[in-house]
Amino acid sequence: MIRHESNRIDPKRRATIDYKKKQFAAPIYKQQIYPHRLNIYHVPPTVEIKLEEFEEWAINRLRILAELENCSFRNRTPAETLDQVKPLLDKWLRLDSNSSSAQGSTDPRLQEQRRKDHYSHFILRLAFSSTEDLRRRFARAEGALFRLRFQSETASERQDFVASLDLDWEAVSEIEKRSLAQDLANATLGVKKTDIDDGGWFKVDFETVPELVEARRVFVKRGKAFVPTKEQMSIVLGDFHERLDKGLELTARALPRLDEDDRLSPILEHLSKSFATPDSTLADSDTLLPGAAINASSIDTLSRHFPLCMRNLHMALRKNSHLKYFGRFQYTLFLKGLGLSMEDCLTFWRQSFRLITDETFNKEYRYNIRHAYGDVGGDAIRRGRGYSPLSCQKILTEHPPGSGETHGCPYRHFSAENLTTLLQATGVSDREVLRGVKEDVEKKRYHIACNRVFEWAHKSEIRQVKEMGTSRTTDLDTIVHPNTYFKRSYLLKATLAGEVGHDKEVTMEL
Repeated sequence: MIRHESNRIDPKRRATIDYKKKQFAAPIYKQQIYPHRLNIYHVPPTVEIKLEEFEEWAINRLRILAELENCSFRNRTPAETLDQVKPLLDKWLRLDSNSSSAQGSTDPRLQEQRRKDHYSHFILRLAFSSTEDLRRRFARAEGALFRLRFQSETASERQDFVASLDLDWEAVSEIEKRSLAQDLANATLGVKKTDIDDGGWFKVDFETVPELVEARRVFVKRGKAFVPTKEQMSIVLGDFHERLDKGLELTARALPRLDEDDRLSPILEHLSKSFATPDSTLADSDTLLPGAAINASSIDTLSRHFPLCMRNLHMALRKNSHLKYFGRFQYTLFLKGLGLSMEDCLTFWRQSFRLITDETFNKEYRYNIRHAYGDVGGDAIRRGRGYSPLSCQKILTEHPPGSGETHGCPYRHFSAENLTTLLQATGVSDREVLRGVKEDVEKKRYHIACNRVFEWAHKSEIRQVKEMGTSRTTDLDTIVHPNTYFKRSYLLKATLAGEVGHDKEVTMEL
């Protein structure tokens, strides 16, 4: 028998701690301090948070990333993107600078804002690490958010943040700068000789600044790119992307361990699906339209404000005097979201189903309408006042239409020819818009195609509202809910027609 020494270390195991006791070791959590508004997200958070905060913070950040991606798809300029995203940042993911508080970075309010930003990034990193496509889109959207924040930062706080990163760059000495002055002036566009003499320069490996090298905005010598201080954002952004890409790969390897936690997996799956089209809920205030007469007899008139999915259902209903179950369900909830009462909704459907008798309608259809409104059904249905109107995400992902069914999203479920025919039937005749819609659909950007049609149909109203300074009445961020489409269309037309007073503020919680 071989005798083992009790104090001998097994070379196959780490000697830091007894492996038999490691699983019982107390976890060590660290409360992080955030001295800067900007964050490179290199160290993951470790302090526990509530499950409600986990989901709420992630959804708030997802709204920002989705809007940034939408602005990119719609070729917004940096200035237009900032104007579009800044109100959303202030609302969902506000980050104030150190100078906004007398206590500086130690202010508990600033620390809480930055903690939410820190956690929400890593939560979405978990949600979007499963596939290469999600990782690429997430990194692109996070890079756009970091760039926007970096450009909006004050010069002093930006320099403090850059100094804390300990980036691998070397300052150019005065002697070397003078000897290369002519080369620097020739290779760096927009830089005057006085800028070369007075400004700071540093050199880095040219692979770290591909954007500047591609645009021929830096001087390259012996593998080193000579970068002026004003172009440091390119280096910082490159370092941000490099760290994020590595972090996403490591997260993807660790994802199988999360399958055991049945609390987080459904939330992460829902978040990853929401990146295609962010999920949206409709607040009670979103059904309030000042001066709007919404009843059974006004639906035909109001249908000109409907999005294409509901317009298609309305046209099919008027043509066939019938809709199948999921079509009725989708359209009923939409009408409910407009503010149509249950009695008017029953009247509308009874008048629309003109080929059947009252007895057949009461027997086969009346209960489903009352159930959607929460008038009948289980206690949970009644307490929740029925079902909520379906968002774009649910219409896109749930219950695809079969043969003879007209529900769903035309941008996703129609062929290119049928979609073009439907758009032309609803008045969309601009060839450039139709071509853009076709490209969006081919790239599976269905909600972008819908927003493109909305902007074309309301281009004059949107321009006038911006000129009048009343854009607060009709929030102009990306539409991700059919009822938001209707409300925004109605308010744009009604405001300019004088049906809604400019002194009345209507807010839309998306």
